[in-house]
Parts: sequence; C-alpha cells; structure tokens
Amino acid sequence: MKNFFSKIFNKNKHKKIKIDLQQKKDVEIFRSKYESYINSIQKTLKKKKEISFLHSGHIGDIINILPIIKEISKTHQCTLFIGINVPLPVQYNDHPGGKFFLNKKIYDMLYPLLKSQKYIYKIDIFNKQEIDINFDLIRELPINLLFDNARYGFHIAGVQVDLSKKFLDVEEHSSLKNKITILRSPRYQNPFISYSFLEKMEDPYYLGTLEEYNHLKKELKNLKFYECKDFLEMASIIKSSKVFIGNSSLGIDIADGLKTPRLLEGSPYFPARQVHGENGFDFYFQSHFEKYFNFFNNK
Repeated sequence: MKNFFSKIFNKNKHKKIKIDLQQKKDVEIFRSKYESYINSIQKTLKKKKEISFLHSGHIGDIINILPIIKEISKTHQCTLFIGINVPLPVQYNDHPGGKFFLNKKIYDMLYPLLKSQKYIYKIDIFNKQEIDINFDLIRELPINLLFDNARYGFHIAGVQVDLSKKFLDVEEHSSLKNKITILRSPRYQNPFISYSFLEKMEDPYYLGTLEEYNHLKKELKNLKFYECKDFLEMASIIKSSKVFIGNSSLGIDIADGLKTPRLLEGSPYFPARQVHGENGFDFYFQSHFEKYFNFFNNK
C-alpha cells in the first residue's frame, strides 16, 4: 500500500524505492550464487601452475580476454576452452553465428589466430573439462555491462592489465598492404556519420561478411571486398593496413590488440567499446571522423 501511494503522489520516492529493492536483490543474488567462486579464483591462481579458461561468447569478447591470459601466462601454463553452439539470449539480425554466440565454423576461423599466440599453451572446444576461470559468468552477474567491454574479464579474473600494450602478434599480410580497411557490423552503427568521403581514396577494402559489404557499398561506391580465409589472415591484413576503421565488432578488437592505426566508430547509444593506447582514436561526429582519418592518411 505504501508503494502504491508513493507511486501516485511521489514519483521520485517511488523510483528510489525501486532502485533500493533492485540493489538489495542484486546483492543477495551475487552473495548466494557467485561471490564464493569469484573469491576462489585468487586462491586458484596462487595454488595452481596450470590454469584453464572458458569463454563461450562473441568472438570479439574472446579476443578481449587475451590480455588477461597473456598476463597470467607469465607464471602459469594457460589452456583456453571455447564453448560453441551456446544460444544467444536475444535475436541478432545477420549474426555470423546464426542463433549461437559462436558455432563450429567460426571456431575453426578463430583457432588459427588463437593458436598463433605463443602465450596460450592449448586451445580446444569445451566439453565439460575442468575450468578454473569461467569468463561466461560476466553475462550472468547482476551488474550493468555498459562499461568498457575490454575490461569485462578483469572483473572475473581479478587481474587487471595495461591495455595500452599490444597483446596480439601476427605476421604482415603477403599482398594486401598499406590499404584502408573496414569492418562495420550492423550492430552499434553511428547514425551521425557517413563513410562516403572515402570515395576519393584509392581501394578501401571491406573485411567482414558479404552482406555487410553490400550494405556499406551503397554509401561507399569504390569499396572492394576481401574474403578472409580465417581470422588470422584478417589480423595480418589489419596489421598491414594504413588505417583500419570499424565499429564495435571483431575488427576493432583485433586492431586494438595489434595497436595498428585505427578509428573506432563510437556508438552514441551503447558506448561499451573503447580504444586503448597509441595509434587509436574514437569518434561520434563526421568532422572528427574526417580529421582523425586525415591524420593517419597523411602520415
């Protein structure tokens, strides 16, 4: 009854009551289901020399935990298990994994890039193996994920690293070098900007899916398509690029790991992707997009 009257006559008070109740519920959920596990990870890192990790999320999210694994690998042998065919909680249009975060086809494309990172001892598909650090918990915890998604894993592992440092190592591409490269997923696109000014540039290349390419080509007529055989080749092309441009998607995650010259098309409505360290800018507005592009293009 008290809540009923406050809802009618005092909306601010009612709002505070709702927030207080939700926070109390979140604390109860965390303490009953997750706190002991989160705390146990620090003991595991002290006790064991071989550490296993699990991630079943989006490809970019897997790339974003690699700095943590690299840091832990300085004192431990690290094995990464990838969960495949885990259903998406909501429908995504044109998601590369279909109805899953990650399917076998995507795993096979990701494996060569992961395998090339010398700090990972072993990569395999998850099949109920024993796991020490389960990064999948980030999507279960009663917290808001609207913060820098490169730091999601920090709050599971209790390990924070310097994201300004390079954490991916690949060779340069054998033929596609010094190009403007783009990967722009349908999610988190910025409606305030246009890529059409790049028409005056020679041979910009699109590295994502054919559907994404066809959509952007309506705006950028001289855009060319390059079909990467796997994500290791994609990383090699990005490393060899004059400048990489992308929104919150796999390409910018790879570019950030390589510290290649890169521009992040920031999402005004879900700003969870950030750039870290040298050679990186993010933008919301057209004049800034063109300014930062020209900075790299004129180098």
